[in-house]
Amino acid sequence: MSELRALIFDVDGTLAETERDAHRPAFNRAFREVGLDWEWSVEFYGELLEIGGGKERIRHYVQQYQSDFPIPNQDLDQFVVDVHEIKNKYFGQLVVDRIPLRPGVLRLMQEAKREGVRLAIATTSDPHNVEALLKSAIAPDGPSWFEVIAAGDMVPVKKPEPDIYQYAVQALKLNPEDCLAIEDSNQGLLAAQAAGVKTVITINNYTRNQDFTGAELVIDSLGEPDEPFTVLSGDAGEATYFDLALARQLQQRG
Repeated sequence: MSELRALIFDVDGTLAETERDAHRPAFNRAFREVGLDWEWSVEFYGELLEIGGGKERIRHYVQQYQSDFPIPNQDLDQFVVDVHEIKNKYFGQLVVDRIPLRPGVLRLMQEAKREGVRLAIATTSDPHNVEALLKSAIAPDGPSWFEVIAAGDMVPVKKPEPDIYQYAVQALKLNPEDCLAIEDSNQGLLAAQAAGVKTVITINNYTRNQDFTGAELVIDSLGEPDEPFTVLSGDAGEATYFDLALARQLQQRG
């Protein structure tokens, strides 16, 4: 039987509520900086999250909702890159100012570090954004907690394709069955499943109604000893918060 050797975390919506409170307003600030009146509401941004990746989201929005927009120099690729770079600047400011980790995230990471379970990241987010969040929400040395940070354009296609999880598992030099993924979305679940990694889902307001068929466990958060999680699907036994004991049980189930 395989042993749990690594936890692989998604970032946005999993570690922290960054989608609603940092990425979305950062996009809107970037649009204003380049003189555009585009405004992505909380609800509309939830729809855009069906598109994996920030640059991909801008491109999709221009093509589907702003087809008459006069693209500077008729170069959509460069426009997308330029706006996304400005957006990342604002994202870094926003996460430093006000984005905490979700319940249970820091506790679980600290327990893993104590017990020698390795930590990794698998996300569609830009590596600089990941680093900004880890430094501000965990500790100045937060990025060093993770042996592998698989992010952004390190792979040619993003979630729900499995490439980013395959990259992370290979970089860890482990087998998929030695790992457990912590995700928040259907896209992330599909990516991890396709890579052969069992997955736990911690929903958020954007993802609570998605299809999580095949997840080992679906909960509303990782929980804390004094802040129990709610189990939405799956069997957590007697556990009231997510710890390594529960992670090992889930990882070893047939």
